[in-house]
Amino acid sequence: MFIIMISPECAPVAKVGGLADVVFGLSRELEIRGNPVEIILPKYDCMRYDQIYDLHVDYHDLWVPHYDHWVHCTVFAGMVHGRSCFFIEPHSDRGFFSRGVFYGHNDDDERFAFFSRAALEFMYKANKHPDIIHCHDWQTGLVPVLLYDIYKNVGMTHPRVCYTLHNVKHQGVTGEFILRESGLKPASEYFRLDRMQDDGNPFAINLMKSGIVYSNFVTTVSQQYAWDIKTSDQGCGLGHTLYTHSDKFGGILNGIDYDVWNPVIDRHIPYNYSIETINDKYKNKEALRHRLLLRQEYKPIIAAVGRLDHQKGVPLIKHALHYAINNGWQFVLLGNSNEKSLNDEFLAIKAQYNDHPDCHLEIGYDEELAHLIYAGADMIIIPSLFEPCGLTQMIAMKYGTVPIVRGTGGLTNTVFDVNTSDLPFEQRNGYVFYDYNHHGIEAALHHAVGLWYSFPETFRQVMINGMRYDYSWNNPGQNYLNIYEYIREK
Repeated sequence: MFIIMISPECAPVAKVGGLADVVFGLSRELEIRGNPVEIILPKYDCMRYDQIYDLHVDYHDLWVPHYDHWVHCTVFAGMVHGRSCFFIEPHSDRGFFSRGVFYGHNDDDERFAFFSRAALEFMYKANKHPDIIHCHDWQTGLVPVLLYDIYKNVGMTHPRVCYTLHNVKHQGVTGEFILRESGLKPASEYFRLDRMQDDGNPFAINLMKSGIVYSNFVTTVSQQYAWDIKTSDQGCGLGHTLYTHSDKFGGILNGIDYDVWNPVIDRHIPYNYSIETINDKYKNKEALRHRLLLRQEYKPIIAAVGRLDHQKGVPLIKHALHYAINNGWQFVLLGNSNEKSLNDEFLAIKAQYNDHPDCHLEIGYDEELAHLIYAGADMIIIPSLFEPCGLTQMIAMKYGTVPIVRGTGGLTNTVFDVNTSDLPFEQRNGYVFYDYNHHGIEAALHHAVGLWYSFPETFRQVMINGMRYDYSWNNPGQNYLNIYEYIREK
């Protein structure tokens, strides 16, 4: 079947977080299974243009309705590592996507409402009739509304919409003017609790809620997160809407790309290895220590890799760092934050431990170093406050690095505690704690490091258990195809 992805991100050309990896990885898996996929994105001025092959104008004069006038756009096409992508460039004095950043402006709601209308207008004018339109996050929440209340009336009756929630903390809560901007009239038809009105603010429109209400099926990125956002305050006000639409809502765990994250073929690490040659992992540990000027001594390396924000459990990461050093272990951190205050906090810690032989902090992102940390560390901590899916733990396990996670969201669907899981031992692959406090992460660290020191062969088996899990896009790809077939037949 023919699938079009409409998304604000796609790796590696426009990437802020895991959403970009999902759009690329899922599209690739669907194409491997014989389904043509096209991806529609904004044409940001800050994209990685070096990652686009044969970028050229595909549609010269796309005129998109915007309030009471039309905005002239050009649509470019190009290949991104084998994926067919279209980039919409508005020629407007608003400079919607010419701001040097992907997000973070006060008019993000208007920018992406325009993009949603432009994506559908392009599909209509270019005579594209996909079986499935797959939309992602609040930025595309207007797509199913526009499709079913405007574009189906001019002949786009074929597509069905699958809508994926990657993080419900960000919902696109905005004002009534969005309806006028997008051409949705009269406003009273949409300003209703059973449609687009925000559940918490009677004067606001909720774009993510709109996508949930109007789409044919709604997914989120793990089974546990689907439950959490429907039944707890993690839903950030969307719980009632998700409960109302339970018959078309479910969780599908994200996958990772084993062509990129795989110690057998990883070109970023000095020594490739597999389960059969796992001793070579320890050569990467030596290489990591050499690169970061850590002492070569018999002790575990505990790592933290990824974005530094409150969702990821920053207070517990900081506590674990000090706790590890005070106990004579080694700690490595690679990450940065969109918040200057958080970056400054970690830069201060970096200065504190600058000459310490058991600690290294890298505030920023370095692709090659990330791969080496996954290959060289013994354990990785992911003490998230909440976690829709999480890719870090999946990557770590592929490299035989044992995850220590807080039991929330997708972390509970992928990490099964060595001591408390009811699964057979050969399926236990890490450590899980639940209390979001210092005691919780200290206890988990002691269990993991204690096993590493006292029962190295058992710890080694836990490493191998994790490496055996298949967290590729193979299973999620089939699950999405099942959903597409289900809604296509309705």
